[in-house]
Amino acid sequence: MKIALVHDYLTQRGGAERVFELLCKRYPEADVFTSLYDPEQTIDLNERLVRTTFLQNIPGAAKYFRLMAPFYFPAFRSLDLQDYDLIVSSSTSFAKAVRKRPGAKHICFCHNVTRFLWDTQTYLREYGDYRYFYPLLERVFQMMRKADLAYSQEPDLYVANSSTVVRRIRQTYNKKALLVHYPINDRRFVFSEEKDDFYLASARLISYKRIDVIVEAFNWLGWPLVIMGEGPERERLEAKALRNIRFLGHVSDTERANLLARAHSVIVAALEDYGLVPVEANVSGTPVIAYGAGGVLDTQIPGKTGVFFNRQTPDALQVALLNASEIQWDYDQIRHHALNQFSEDVFFSKIERIIEETCGLHQLRI
Repeated sequence: MKIALVHDYLTQRGGAERVFELLCKRYPEADVFTSLYDPEQTIDLNERLVRTTFLQNIPGAAKYFRLMAPFYFPAFRSLDLQDYDLIVSSSTSFAKAVRKRPGAKHICFCHNVTRFLWDTQTYLREYGDYRYFYPLLERVFQMMRKADLAYSQEPDLYVANSSTVVRRIRQTYNKKALLVHYPINDRRFVFSEEKDDFYLASARLISYKRIDVIVEAFNWLGWPLVIMGEGPERERLEAKALRNIRFLGHVSDTERANLLARAHSVIVAALEDYGLVPVEANVSGTPVIAYGAGGVLDTQIPGKTGVFFNRQTPDALQVALLNASEIQWDYDQIRHHALNQFSEDVFFSKIERIIEETCGLHQLRI
């Protein structure tokens, strides 16, 4: 069986890219396709040949990949995938639009519905300068929504990473989806029962991650906080942070693993569709204090692996932090939960059964 692996764009390194990296490693003979590829800024594919679209030839497109939004659907439609028996797309937006030949199958790992089209106001809040062009953007987005709905019918099967995304796929695209929690590469993380006296946040420093809520809470508490990650919000956040808060920017994978293992707890204030950071913390033996909505409802057990707060406010987070400080955490149990539910072995045992059944050997029930 000839397989094509397709991702929206390989120009950054986020949770969706880490999942695609696992798929590439699992299927080393599969051909890899994407719209834009910047090997310096994304996952490590070693010497793997990555086939791109005509967008790759536009100067600066990889750096300003968000500005290419109106051209992604035509780019993916232009890919020639007629030789492939199975297409596995990894998409938050565009890769689901690829064409397949009659008789071939297309499984889409949908990390979310196309967010900037269906949650436009939140998207514009993250990129404040765009709001000035909203009237023009909205006309473009109206056309793109029609295309997104049409192309959303291309995959034979959707696989979603959380119950939140399953619901969005059904509501937006009128398609059913299988729920399979995405895994982490547990070999990249270390376990420690010894915790140091600091809390940790790991995220891109953009507005919807709500690092501002975390900073304000720790300003008030005075507890030590370490923040990993880069982004356009860094300067503003650093300006409001007191001396108990340190910003590390980008760190190596080794340093990141050590920080996750040694932190007292990992803080997540964003509404995440799924969120790999809480699972990465758990596999390191570290509890999570998270805004109790979205993907964490699938990955965390209150009082066992983490604590939820119900509003994205400093006050609510402070209460959760104080409550968590009273819990005697079982770090072994936290790690066992992550390994038992979110390991690569668990993930691929489900995925390979799905591929087998989708390709016609059994009737797949959803």
